[in-house]
Parts: sequence; C-alpha cells; structure tokens
Amino acid sequence: MENQLSIFNIEKEKLAKTNVVNVASVPQRSPFRYPGGKTWLIPTVRNWLRQDEKPKLLHEPFAGGGIVSLTAAFENFAQHISMVELDEDVAAVWDVLINGDYEWLANKIFHFELTSENISKEFEKENKSINDIAFCTILKNRIFHGGIITKGSGLIKNGENGKGILSRWYPKTLRDRMMAISMVRHKLSFMQGDGFSILESCKNEKDSFFFIDPPYTKAGRRLYTYFDIDHEKLFEITSKLSGKFMMTYDDTIEIRELAEKYNMEFRTIPMKTTHHIKKNEIILSDNFTWWK
Repeated sequence: MENQLSIFNIEKEKLAKTNVVNVASVPQRSPFRYPGGKTWLIPTVRNWLRQDEKPKLLHEPFAGGGIVSLTAAFENFAQHISMVELDEDVAAVWDVLINGDYEWLANKIFHFELTSENISKEFEKENKSINDIAFCTILKNRIFHGGIITKGSGLIKNGENGKGILSRWYPKTLRDRMMAISMVRHKLSFMQGDGFSILESCKNEKDSFFFIDPPYTKAGRRLYTYFDIDHEKLFEITSKLSGKFMMTYDDTIEIRELAEKYNMEFRTIPMKTTHHIKKNEIILSDNFTWWK
C-alpha cells in the first residue's frame, strides 16, 4: 500500500499545465476515427518536435490512425516519416494511401451507396485485393460502434440524430483527406510489421525522433486486434534509443513502476474520452526541456 501511494504521489512539476485540448481546434487529417487516437495530443507533439530544428526522421512504430505522422508531414516537422502498423486491415489502408492506388480508394468511398445490401456485398467478397481490404476497413471504421474494427464489434445503432450507420459516413470529407494525404506522401513511407522490430533496428539513430503509442494496458484488449504486447520489453527497448522519443500510456501503477525501473521521466496530461470522461494519461520522454 505504501509503495502504491509513493508511485501515485504526483509532484507538481509532473502535472500538465494545460487544459484538456478541444480536438475541434486540431486539423482532422486522418481518414480514421481511431479508437485511442491522439488528435487531442497534437499541440503537445508539436512542442516535442520543435525542440530540434534540424531535418529529422520521425518513426511511428504503432501507427494506428496516423495523426502524428500526418501532422509532421503536413506541417514540415520532419524531413521523412516512417510509419509501421501490425494490424493487417489498418495496414492495408496506409499501404494503399502511401504506396498504392489512393485515387481508387478515394473515389470508391465517394461514389459508394451506403446500404445494408451494398455493405454485405463488400464484406462477403472473396479473394479481396489490398484495395478491397482497405475499403472494407474504412467502411467498418465508419459504420461500427466507436470505430472499433476488431472481431465482435457491431454496427452503429442509433448514431447521431438517429442516422444509424450514416452517422459517421462522410464520403466527400474522406475523399478530400485522402487526396490531401497524396500531396505529402512523398514524405511518408509505410510498411506492415512489428513495431518492436523497427525500434530495435533503429535504436542507434541519434538524429531520429520516435513517437511510440502502443496498445494500452487496460483498454487495448477491447479496442485492438493485436492488443497483447510485452509492455516491459517495450520500456526496455525504448530506454536504449539513441534518438529522442515520446511514449504515451495510460496512467496505471504498472506503467509508473516500469517508468521507475527504467529510469524514465514522465509527465501527466489531461484528456477526455469519447464519453467525455476526463482522465490523465502519461507522457514519457528522454527529456522534458520542450515541455510547456
């Protein structure tokens, strides 16, 4: 009990000095409505990326909705951005947008008539190409409850103003975002793979930045297919990075103990969940000279 109290005795300098960020004030650039997305963190990420004005390589080994990578590309915070994602469905979207036929995907979404019959045809199609997988992923992300695309997730029922599955289907907006991404995709590289392997292979890159946003210890099981990761191993690898890093986590005893074990500095920062519940998350970094 005494150990728990000491771990949760947050000193004043470890408290965020900012209010909860209004996500409406941040440019919405990702095609995903990603559960656990970091749009709310973008003002803090900007401060972190500004600490070194030199051209840099940014790695995002758990890309997910990719808002940090996209922000770095659009706002010229990095010379090049490397995105990695393990989930096959999410990876298909980024692969098409960055390496493939983004126009096909954008136009397919724009012209698709969202009906139960058409949805079933897409989901039941056999021998799907990567384009088909990418389209079905965006479709699920937009019509499933909370944007959760893992097995067991279900369709939106009532939605906004009783619109049901149409509540989050904005074909023009999605097409526009994808066409905008095409304008910066020369700055982006993407590969499907294991974030741990990428961190290990790039750990000696002194001039690189690493934004590390893994599946969290509590919510990961509900939100993601590949939720079961070795959190201690991630701390161990991150502690050996030669470059600058920012890592995000849920504020739990386990994570605070790992931060202490691997001698990592952290700060807490407030955010609101999709259900408008205010809570703190933890930001870990190699230094906090950039913290405001």
